[in-house]
Amino acid sequence: MNHNYFVYILSNTGRTTLYFGVTKNIPNRILEHRENKKGFVYRYHCYELVYFEHFVQIEQAISREKQLKGWNRSKKESLIRIKNPNWLNLLPELY
Repeated sequence: MNHNYFVYILSNTGRTTLYFGVTKNIPNRILEHRENKKGFVYRYHCYELVYFEHFVQIEQAISREKQLKGWNRSKKESLIRIKNPNWLNLLPELY
Protein backbone atom coordinates (compact mmCIF):
# COMPACT_ATOMS: atom_id res chain seq x y z
CA MET A 1 0.00 0.00 0.00
CA ASN A 2 1.36 3.42 -0.96
CA HIS A 3 1.22 6.36 1.41
CA ASN A 4 2.52 9.89 1.47
CA TYR A 5 5.41 10.64 3.80
CA PHE A 6 7.68 13.64 3.80
CA VAL A 7 11.11 14.48 5.09
CA TYR A 8 11.15 18.19 5.77
CA ILE A 9 13.61 20.84 6.86
CA LEU A 10 12.55 23.86 8.88
CA SER A 11 14.71 26.90 9.55
CA ASN A 12 14.50 30.12 11.48
CA THR A 13 14.23 33.50 9.71
CA GLY A 14 17.99 34.07 9.93
CA ARG A 15 18.63 30.63 8.36
CA THR A 16 21.12 29.83 11.13
CA THR A 17 19.41 26.72 12.47
CA LEU A 18 17.97 23.67 10.71
CA TYR A 19 15.44 21.17 12.00
CA PHE A 20 14.72 17.84 10.27
CA GLY A 21 11.54 15.82 10.58
CA VAL A 22 9.32 13.16 9.03
CA THR A 23 5.55 13.49 8.71
CA LYS A 24 2.51 12.52 6.69
CA ASN A 25 1.17 16.08 6.65
CA ILE A 26 3.62 18.99 6.59
CA PRO A 27 1.15 21.87 7.21
CA ASN A 28 -0.39 20.09 10.21
CA ARG A 29 3.02 19.18 11.60
CA ILE A 30 4.26 22.77 11.37
CA LEU A 31 1.10 23.89 13.17
CA GLU A 32 1.85 21.35 15.89
CA HIS A 33 5.38 22.75 16.16
CA ARG A 34 3.98 26.29 16.51
CA GLU A 35 1.57 25.22 19.24
CA ASN A 36 4.23 23.37 21.24
CA LYS A 37 5.91 25.87 23.56
CA LYS A 38 8.91 23.71 24.33
CA GLY A 39 11.51 21.75 22.46
CA PHE A 40 14.02 22.45 19.71
CA VAL A 41 11.70 24.08 17.16
CA TYR A 42 10.29 26.50 19.74
CA ARG A 43 13.68 27.31 21.28
CA TYR A 44 15.26 28.13 17.91
CA HIS A 45 12.12 29.48 16.16
CA CYS A 46 12.38 27.06 13.24
CA TYR A 47 8.98 27.58 11.62
CA GLU A 48 9.84 28.15 7.97
CA LEU A 49 9.74 25.21 5.58
CA VAL A 50 12.82 25.42 3.37
CA TYR A 51 12.95 21.88 1.95
CA PHE A 52 10.91 18.69 1.65
CA GLU A 53 11.00 15.34 -0.14
CA HIS A 54 8.16 12.89 -0.77
CA PHE A 55 8.26 9.14 -0.08
CA VAL A 56 5.68 6.36 -0.33
CA GLN A 57 7.09 4.22 2.45
CA ILE A 58 7.79 5.42 5.99
CA GLU A 59 10.99 3.37 6.14
CA GLN A 60 12.38 5.28 3.16
CA ALA A 61 11.53 8.61 4.75
CA ILE A 62 13.10 7.71 8.09
CA SER A 63 16.23 6.43 6.39
CA ARG A 64 16.54 9.62 4.35
CA GLU A 65 16.04 11.81 7.42
CA LYS A 66 18.84 9.99 9.23
CA GLN A 67 21.07 10.34 6.18
CA LEU A 68 20.47 14.09 5.92
CA LYS A 69 21.01 14.64 9.64
CA GLY A 70 24.42 13.01 9.30
CA TRP A 71 25.60 15.43 6.62
CA ASN A 72 27.74 18.44 7.41
CA ARG A 73 26.17 21.91 7.27
CA SER A 74 27.64 22.74 3.87
CA LYS A 75 26.16 19.66 2.24
CA LYS A 76 22.75 20.34 3.84
CA GLU A 77 22.78 23.91 2.54
CA SER A 78 23.71 22.73 -0.96
CA LEU A 79 20.76 20.33 -0.96
CA ILE A 80 18.37 23.11 0.06
CA ARG A 81 19.73 25.47 -2.60
CA ILE A 82 19.06 22.93 -5.37
CA LYS A 83 15.30 23.05 -4.76
CA ASN A 84 15.05 26.41 -3.03
CA PRO A 85 17.93 28.72 -4.05
CA ASN A 86 16.56 31.72 -2.14
CA TRP A 87 15.61 29.75 0.97
CA LEU A 88 11.99 30.91 0.71
CA ASN A 89 9.31 29.55 3.00
CA LEU A 90 7.77 26.74 0.90
CA LEU A 91 4.72 26.22 3.10
CA PRO A 92 2.43 28.35 0.87
CA GLU A 93 3.40 26.05 -2.04
CA LEU A 94 1.65 23.17 -0.25
CA TYR A 95 -1.75 24.90 -0.13
